Amino acid sequence: MASVFLSYAHEDEGLRDQLEKHLSPLKREGVIETWHDRRIGPGDAFADEIDAALETSDIVLLLVSADFLASDYCHDIEMRRALERHQQGLTRVIPVILRPCDWQSAALGYLNAVPKDGNPMTQHQSLDEGFVDVALAIRRAAQRPTSPVGVGTTSKPVSPATSELRPSRSSNLRIPRTFTDRDRDHFFDEGVQYIADFLLIEPLRIT
Repeated sequence: MASVFLSYAHEDEGLRDQLEKHLSPLKREGVIETWHDRRIGPGDAFADEIDAALETSDIVLLLVSADFLASDYCHDIEMRRALERHQQGLTRVIPVILRPCDWQSAALGYLNAVPKDGNPMTQHQSLDEGFVDVALAIRRAAQRPTSPVGVGTTSKPVSPATSELRPSRSSNLRIPRTFTDRDRDHFFDEGVQYIADFLLIEPLRIT
């Protein structure tokens, strides 16, 4: 089961609730479980609970709007850490464009956003249509393994187990050669001469 962290501005709480309704089939099937800050209980440390949920998330949904981008906590803390983990292959970040805003110039602008083509949710013919598109994208993401993605990504080092699976270079590429007694004598004389030159002595001639 994939854990899904919802990062959003409280001004968009109504849209977040509607999104969660569309994610209900995925939760019922055991594909995902969702978390957001309204799950923090009385007396719990707000920042600590958010950090713990974010660090263990498989998928982070950034519910993007002008209010989200204006929120220091959403933009500078939650989104920044989510993108770091995304580039390390520890989580998958999916921007969900709720309302029109200049999200392409933000730090998340290089990611493929949903709904399709990053069209804002509120500009669809119906909100349900947009939320279905998002739910299908999350289903696909939950069934894919995470991997390093995005700006600054480097390839993973090959583990010993992986390198052993790679086929070795074929020995058929080498052309076999047969050595005669003359070849061996010539090789021996050249070796003796090389050592003598190195030691600056006169070599012993063997007849």
